[in-house]
Amino acid sequence: MTFSYFGKGYHGWQRQPNAITVQEVLEKSLSTLLGDKIELVGAGRTDAGVHAKEMYAHFEFDQIVSLSELEFRLNAFLPEDIAVQSIFKVTSKAHARFDAKSRTYEYWVVRDKDPFLKEHSFYINKTLDIKAMNTAASFLLDFTNFQSFSKSNTDVKTFNCKIDSAFWTQKEHLLIFTITADRFLRNMVRAIVGTLLEVGRGKLSPEDVKTIIKSKDRREAGPSVPAKGLYLTKIKYPETILNFHG
Repeated sequence: MTFSYFGKGYHGWQRQPNAITVQEVLEKSLSTLLGDKIELVGAGRTDAGVHAKEMYAHFEFDQIVSLSELEFRLNAFLPEDIAVQSIFKVTSKAHARFDAKSRTYEYWVVRDKDPFLKEHSFYINKTLDIKAMNTAASFLLDFTNFQSFSKSNTDVKTFNCKIDSAFWTQKEHLLIFTITADRFLRNMVRAIVGTLLEVGRGKLSPEDVKTIIKSKDRREAGPSVPAKGLYLTKIKYPETILNFHG
């Protein structure tokens, strides 16, 4: 299934014992509609307050008569900040997390105060050198170890990620950072954006970003930007999975 959500009211995607999450809400809704306990496997995690324009998850169930009817009923059942775009059959070996080839995030920075974007972006009323920020962003593609941008004390086996693209674009007063990689560490995009904004403000040079990455020290990088400006926008899968119809 593919779905989207506005993350303000949730403590991220993954189910937690003492906090409301997107996974919990979706699982409860599906379990109620299908009359059985449904467990979802998501394509990955998003942190508290982060949004998703395109998210995938898989579940096992073999008695669904009409997928289109289930989509309609599920959307009617879910709160307004979660929407299901489609539910479709895949092979028994398909895996929402492990089969994902890449993930793309956007981070929205608003340059002028905008009441309609205050819950959707990070407002920064500073002069920014976008050219320098793009130069610094291009250096990310030359490295694979991003421990400097990882949440401290996180339990991961490797800090290696392959970044395919990273760049800033300007759309009127909205400045958007887009980054695509095979995987991301916890807090990684928000730490990268915070560091690149330091470059834009002249506090760091583009070359300093190389030094920060090589240090493998989170304390050397810039501050993390707020979660409300971060969007998971695309997850890429092999065509054999998405085009399977059972």
